[in-house]
Amino acid sequence: MTVTTAKSIDWDAFTAAIDGIEIIRDPAQVAKLSKDYYSYSPILQAQLGDKVGDLVVRPASEAEVLTVAKVCVQQQIPLTVRGAGTGNYGQCIPLEGGVILDMTKMQAVKWVKPGLACVEPGAKLSAIDKQTRESGWEIRMAPSTYRTATIGGFISGGSGGIGSINFGQLRDRGNLHAVRVVTMEEEPRVIELRGDEVQKVNHAYGTNGIITELEIPLSPAYPWMEAIVTFPNFMTAARFGQTLGDSDGIVKKLITVCADPIPQYFAALRDSVPAGSAIALLMISESCRQPLGELVREFGGAFCYEKTAKEAGKGTMLLEYTWNHTTLHARSVDPNLTYLQTLFPYDPELKLVQYMYEHFGEEVMMHLEFIRFNGVVVPAALQIVRFTTVDRLNEIITHHEAKGAFVANPHTYILEDGGRKEIDLIQLAFKEMIDPYGLLNPGKMRAWLEHQRP
Repeated sequence: MTVTTAKSIDWDAFTAAIDGIEIIRDPAQVAKLSKDYYSYSPILQAQLGDKVGDLVVRPASEAEVLTVAKVCVQQQIPLTVRGAGTGNYGQCIPLEGGVILDMTKMQAVKWVKPGLACVEPGAKLSAIDKQTRESGWEIRMAPSTYRTATIGGFISGGSGGIGSINFGQLRDRGNLHAVRVVTMEEEPRVIELRGDEVQKVNHAYGTNGIITELEIPLSPAYPWMEAIVTFPNFMTAARFGQTLGDSDGIVKKLITVCADPIPQYFAALRDSVPAGSAIALLMISESCRQPLGELVREFGGAFCYEKTAKEAGKGTMLLEYTWNHTTLHARSVDPNLTYLQTLFPYDPELKLVQYMYEHFGEEVMMHLEFIRFNGVVVPAALQIVRFTTVDRLNEIITHHEAKGAFVANPHTYILEDGGRKEIDLIQLAFKEMIDPYGLLNPGKMRAWLEHQRP
């Protein structure tokens, strides 16, 4: 069976076939719900700017998802799953039009147990925390879009974030316990994946299954204070970040280090941060304020901003200046800026970090997020790049890789090319089974494009 082009579909017939399920056909709304934050990349802007779906469907239950899946298979309509659209690589952009499946109505927190919660994919991360904190638990990690991102979108398109200093990345064993997935077969099924089997759909951009329920691990909820610490130079700030990450007795959730002039892009913080400073943005358990202060003094730093946990819950959270929100703030000042995603090798002396900082200067402004990776603390960087040409951007990436840094390229919408850069045969085999016509988010999985049968 050949996939029908979206332009030749009888959309009135499709609408009638899923009667009772919310549909959006207004062109302006459909265009809005066809986008994410791929505009961070000048390369993706050119490639994705004209891609829109034909209509949006908002299911309210797993049963409604099954209905939509069946009709899409019957009529051979491409289907792209969407959460809140906070991704940065075009993960949810419909390359071939068709149906946008907006999962934001499925937002229930079904149950919470000590250390574990069962949630629907459209539940916002902040809303999950609000409920789990009532019993002393919280989600393990979140992106800087914590207030608006959905858990299904985070699992499908994210990799880590605030909390990764303790729990690593989403793909690490134990960070996702189970998922329910609707298939795109002629008779769609619901499949439950548990344990290591969740990797079949974890960080797969919704290319091989529609997630309708997740079981996620929780961690004890601490009262997280916020602090910004200034340092006379970037490498001192970076070494402070590494040492804090290695300080097992200090309970932390976030260690972000930014070189000058990045702090000057944070408009709301300019009055707090002295010009010319390198800074560390921190979330630390209030009980650890004293040992944190002693470590700051050891590195010659100075606190310039502090909020108690109670104060931190009001207004803009400090996490909204970290991870890729750092890029967002910088681009709001200069839209010609873009970014990289770099994982530096384990080295407590940070020699490669120092080399790149000194080699590129302000062309590649250093922004570090310390995470736990394979049991050790390493700096992951979301450097802010002064974009000039595509060739120069590729030169910068190539130079990092030649020196031993791993770059997860944020300037491609292809699943494998942006991450591990290798075919995942397990994900491919699962897609071949549950999406035999390649209707789910087509054009994003290189494994499928290269291995599909004639």
